[in-house]
Amino acid sequence: MPTAILLLSGGLDSATAGAWAQSKGMRLVALTVRYGQRHAAELEASRRIARHLKVHKHVEVSVELDRIGGSALTDRAIRVPKARSWSAIAHGIPVTYVPARNTVFLALALGLAEVHRANDLVIGVNALDYSGYPDCRPAFVRAFQDLARVATKAGAEGRARFKIHTPLIKLSKARIVKLGAKLGVDFGLTHSCYDPVAARKGRRARWLACGRCDSCLLRRKGFEEAGLADPVPYA
Repeated sequence: MPTAILLLSGGLDSATAGAWAQSKGMRLVALTVRYGQRHAAELEASRRIARHLKVHKHVEVSVELDRIGGSALTDRAIRVPKARSWSAIAHGIPVTYVPARNTVFLALALGLAEVHRANDLVIGVNALDYSGYPDCRPAFVRAFQDLARVATKAGAEGRARFKIHTPLIKLSKARIVKLGAKLGVDFGLTHSCYDPVAARKGRRARWLACGRCDSCLLRRKGFEEAGLADPVPYA
């Protein structure tokens, strides 16, 4: 059973990508990056999904991208856009873009792949129903894959030919939801919201999706078009 490194964010895309990899016979080592994101909900979701998928190993790494700033996901002074039109979402790169995030994440995954002697990296990027991020596009993935083959000892010595798997990159959000459902993903464990609301009941806090940020709108659209109910709670 080949080992694959899964970039696991806690969202429905990475959960579905992980389930897809397992359906192809891959044993997963999941990598979650604490990059200084504003909310812990994403990290909590990644741990739930790792348990749900029964990954071989779940590695968490800290990189302080919030020290760099420039994104609404790491800087509380930058407002997360809400209730944008579909035409606005489809054009331009929003302030929720985290500078060079997937470049950093894939570099970490590549290092982990060398250690585990894995040739396969899996990432749930999508180039259709997404927020316009440049590091979710096929050109970026192809370029990084070329880099991986010359930037590592395993590649230079010919022991590894790294492959970056992007099973969702050409799928609509509805098709991603349908694929995840078919593969048995528990979407109630996932978290997609850019700006969740903490609802407290006694000492316990529960994260509620805002329902209005770009990620929530795309997620809700995907479930509606797939004809399925979204199990996560919304504020």
